[in-house]
Amino acid sequence: MNIWSLIGEFFETSGVAGFFQNGGWMNLIMILVGVFFLVLALVFKFEPYLLIPISFGIILTNIPGAHIFAKEAITDAEGTIVDYQYSGLLGYLYYGVKYEIYPCLIFLGIGATTDFGPLISNKKTMLLGAAAQIGIFAAFFLAIALGFNGYEAASIGIIGGADGPTAILVSSKMLNASGGASLNLLAPIALAAYSYMALVPVIFPPIIKLFTTKKERKIKMEQLREVSKREKILFPIIVTLIVALIVPGATPLIGCLMLGNLIKESGLVPNLVHTVANALLYICTIALGLSVGATAQGAAFLTVETLKIFALGIGAFILAGISGLLGGKLMCVLTKGKVNPMIGIAGVSAVPMAARVVQREGQKEDPSNFLLMHAMGPNVAGVIGSAIAAGILMAIFL
Repeated sequence: MNIWSLIGEFFETSGVAGFFQNGGWMNLIMILVGVFFLVLALVFKFEPYLLIPISFGIILTNIPGAHIFAKEAITDAEGTIVDYQYSGLLGYLYYGVKYEIYPCLIFLGIGATTDFGPLISNKKTMLLGAAAQIGIFAAFFLAIALGFNGYEAASIGIIGGADGPTAILVSSKMLNASGGASLNLLAPIALAAYSYMALVPVIFPPIIKLFTTKKERKIKMEQLREVSKREKILFPIIVTLIVALIVPGATPLIGCLMLGNLIKESGLVPNLVHTVANALLYICTIALGLSVGATAQGAAFLTVETLKIFALGIGAFILAGISGLLGGKLMCVLTKGKVNPMIGIAGVSAVPMAARVVQREGQKEDPSNFLLMHAMGPNVAGVIGSAIAAGILMAIFL
């Protein structure tokens, strides 16, 4: 065997050769997609905490021959696929998505970093968080009309909630219920959810200007009352009981969110708060991002359905913003101009980006107008609302 034969054999086992075999060009395209999302995260700072691991997961899973994420069908006696088992480094990490561990632990961390004070102080803003969830169900019915089955439509619709962990949880639940048939939708749904969340500062300002007048955008709201510690401690307990009893499917998300908030507001366990809000939250974020990115393999991702998901996702996201904004306008009328309608668009679950957009747009019209804390009420209500909407969808299909 001469040196050229050895070089030839080595090249045939390399990842580069894999790009020229069995649809390997699709893997190359997906690596470029991963690099594109990496640029969005690193250069434009679009959701870097999650887009960086997702992007890297996409790159790693599409390296030919790396076998870092593999799935194998499990069939019954009749040969019908009943589930999938996963192997490889990212395949083992993916079990945290499959069994809904990462999204719930991330909600635990979010709860430990969230202040529900603005919502407790102005409880009627809870309605704006509910209004913004209309986009979820509008996209759900549109997806049904375009030929997606119920499991897939529910997963697509939840993108309108602008809540990445919730979208991933619902998608993984629907994936398990459908016997793994919808695995190919998990990556585009997750990427769509986080991409549109990151684009809140770009998407929402034109919507605000289209649906509100200059006079409405200048409305100043009364200062929020101070919320007592007792109220802050009772709030997560009461919300958990009410939501869990009405929509049991939302219990994992709401339970973790409110538990995180309760340990924060109790003031008794600072070490738990620090661990949950920092180490645990970011460890799970990395694992979740890599796992979701791993499902974006070329042959599965590059389909017409993926384009439909991104189109329906942006539609759901815009509809959610508009419905929240219209709810704000209605509340403005009912309170005789005491509510700035812009805070309604913060009813989506993109915390705190949506609230910051409202603050910035308000100060463009009047630099002395401070709307951030008022917008945080519907913003955190949107987190609760998206979890409830997810629970409703899961109650229907699971």
